[in-house]
Amino acid sequence: MKKAFKIIGITLLVIILLLVAIPFVFQGKIKDIVKNTINNNVNAQVEFSDISLSFIRSFPQAQVNVNDLEITNFAPFKDEKLASIKTISLTMSIKELFKKPSDGPVIINKFNIDEALIVLKTNNLGQTNFDIAKETDSKPNEAENNSSFTLDVQDYSINNSALTYIDEAANTIFYITELNHSGKGTFSGNVSELDTKTAAQVTLKMDSTEYLSNNTLKLDAIIGLDLPNNKYTFKENKAYINELPLEFQGYFQQLENGQELDITFENPGSDFKEFLAVIPKTYSKDIANVETSGDFKITGRVNGLISDETIPQMDINIVSNNASFKYPDLPKRVDNININTSIKNTTGKSEDTYVDISTLNFKIDNDQFNASGTLKNLTENMTVNAYIDGVLNLANITKAYPIELENELSGILKAKVNTAFDMDAIETNAYQRIKSNGSVQVSNFVYASEDIVNPISISNADLTFQPGVVMLNKFEAKSGQSDLNANGTITNLLGYLLSNKKLQGTFNMTSNTFNISDFMVADEGETETKKTTDSSVPLKIPAFLDCTVNADVKTVIYDNLTLKNTKGKLEIKDQVATLNNLTTNLFDGTLAVSGDINTQKDIPNFNLKLNANAFDITESFTTLDLLKAIAPIAKIFEGKLNTDIVLNGDLDSSFSPILSSVTGNAFAELLATKTNIDNSPILNALDSNLNFIDFDKLNLNDLKTNLTFDDGQVNIKPFMIQYKDIDIAIGGSHGFDQTMNYNLAFDVPAKYLGSDVNRLIGKINDPEVNKISIPVTANVKGTFKNPKISTDLSSSVTKLTQQLIDIEKQKLINQGTDAIKDLLGGLSSGNSSNTTPKDSTGTKTDTTKTTTPKAEDAIKNILGGLLNKNKKKKDSTN
Repeated sequence: MKKAFKIIGITLLVIILLLVAIPFVFQGKIKDIVKNTINNNVNAQVEFSDISLSFIRSFPQAQVNVNDLEITNFAPFKDEKLASIKTISLTMSIKELFKKPSDGPVIINKFNIDEALIVLKTNNLGQTNFDIAKETDSKPNEAENNSSFTLDVQDYSINNSALTYIDEAANTIFYITELNHSGKGTFSGNVSELDTKTAAQVTLKMDSTEYLSNNTLKLDAIIGLDLPNNKYTFKENKAYINELPLEFQGYFQQLENGQELDITFENPGSDFKEFLAVIPKTYSKDIANVETSGDFKITGRVNGLISDETIPQMDINIVSNNASFKYPDLPKRVDNININTSIKNTTGKSEDTYVDISTLNFKIDNDQFNASGTLKNLTENMTVNAYIDGVLNLANITKAYPIELENELSGILKAKVNTAFDMDAIETNAYQRIKSNGSVQVSNFVYASEDIVNPISISNADLTFQPGVVMLNKFEAKSGQSDLNANGTITNLLGYLLSNKKLQGTFNMTSNTFNISDFMVADEGETETKKTTDSSVPLKIPAFLDCTVNADVKTVIYDNLTLKNTKGKLEIKDQVATLNNLTTNLFDGTLAVSGDINTQKDIPNFNLKLNANAFDITESFTTLDLLKAIAPIAKIFEGKLNTDIVLNGDLDSSFSPILSSVTGNAFAELLATKTNIDNSPILNALDSNLNFIDFDKLNLNDLKTNLTFDDGQVNIKPFMIQYKDIDIAIGGSHGFDQTMNYNLAFDVPAKYLGSDVNRLIGKINDPEVNKISIPVTANVKGTFKNPKISTDLSSSVTKLTQQLIDIEKQKLINQGTDAIKDLLGGLSSGNSSNTTPKDSTGTKTDTTKTTTPKAEDAIKNILGGLLNKNKKKKDSTN
């Protein structure tokens, strides 16, 4: 017995080893079969990472796994992925592995597909990316007999997969996600059955209309297969759209010119709860405990040919009478619900499909809301004809229905409007084709969002609809510190509401207080939970605005500025605000502003022209960082300022200029200005170095200067000022970082340069000397708080002193020359006779030899005395 068990054990071990080892022998053959099958049947690039064979997993059958299969299209969809499949598992009899091509097709009994992503596409030319099968010259029967494999399916499955169908010509997109499908049956017989189970999420979008939005679809169907005639008949079937059950029957048949179908369906019950079941569970929540009354019935038939020219005819009807519902956890009930809607097509032409909403009524509390309308030409240029008449308390929406709104709503909406338009008219702003009349009133409406700084509270809004335009008769609102009253016209309200168009219009706005930051929105690129609470988040001009605002505001708050009596025109478009001659009172003067503020990019920028008239210098240069950077020294002035400034640059998150980015130029004029030396380290330093000028008495009235600024540097064009009869030239530059490099040139009369100089002038006693002046230069460096002063005053005084000495010397020389002349004149008169002088002996003498030396000595004596005297004076002066 032990020996028998031992033999059995060894045998089993050998069998197991063979089952493990044999697949490695045949794995190469399997790869060849797959590659040959692919190459012989498809026009596409097919790749896979591995193929494995196992006799263990599906014993006694063989299992072949193809891993990471990818199919990539050739032209005209070159390099586009048709399919990506993680695993394909095929199960077949082991004997099928040993078949030769002459033995007939390989029969596959079972297959499974896991995690398939398939994209089917039809382009505008009608070409499809899934038509990749190679053409064959064989007749149908021959082709069937020559096929390398066939299916004799016992069961199959598709798990965790997704399918996308895109029809560019029809502008249709169909998504199937979370697809799980399984079936049992056989494809081998001419007439057979397939028992299937399907679950998926389905989205259908045609043009800009989404008919299904991630709706849950379930289908349990027994399908009769008539393979020779390509006809598939639905026998016992039940489908679920979300939680709405539908029973249907009919058939689908593939023809040469298209597909023919004839399907009828209806919901088996008539409880209104089944209507709530149509709504996606995300929005309707759990309806099991919802209290309902009334009926709901949906019936329909879709029949006809699907081809390039036609669609099936359809007659679908949805009816509910006097229904109601109440969620157990919500305080409000929705009553008096009446629905009568149909979807029809009687011609088979897609453009003739229409939706007729003859009745859509409901009531919450005492607020009755009624609507009706028709939607036609759904697949091309949809036309809408609608009527709305009712009252709706917006706060009751979430109290009666478990919808989760991003932003809480409140307020009363009253509407009575007729409207007729086509979508193309909205897209192209063809206002003459938009026919609307009626009125809408909104009261006590509150809108809050994390995208805006403060909730917007609209106490009253009154709109009148007219063909092509909506009149805003009244608009009263508050947000934060701001109040707002407006009226005007809106040219495309429907485009803004229905088609993501911008809100266009012209408005007249008045306000007592308007804080700019109350109406800015956070950057859409930011993802913070509370966007506007972070001061680093850049604010944006709302992108949906395309309007002109004529403003008259008593007080505007911008950053740390308070502007009074602000008037002007503001144009807003594409996140750019353009100011046209905006005037305001500021710093006890007036300011006119033109230019624009652009928030399109991550860093907002501005380009402005400012004209300031009679600004209070002290207040303006203390409050505005920009002015303080342009002219830091101005804070020592007291008086008025006129200035024209052209500048551009970037703005920070609080909409203040980033000084390092600012460039531009300015012209400034000081009026009735005096200086306060106590507030200026610069003037104190100059005053200490230059004793010929009293900076407290500096006259800056009517001072005019030009300056430019770029890359954080301000350059002052040289200008002149005057102190008494001293001319002063000033020029240079400083940085926004407060560093400076200025040159001051003084044309200083000699009389201001000290007592020694004045004594020399007195000795000379010449009016022309009083007119003498010399240049004195001062170089100012360092910073405005810690200036460094250097002057050439000492050398200038020395030069002046030498100049005065030279003048005095020349004057004395001139005086000596006159004395000599007088002396010589006296000598000449004393020897007026022509008699030759004689000596004591009576002998004639030569006067030219005897008188000349004595005259020279006299001149030397006189000049020597003068020069010695002058030398003494010079020494005493020095």
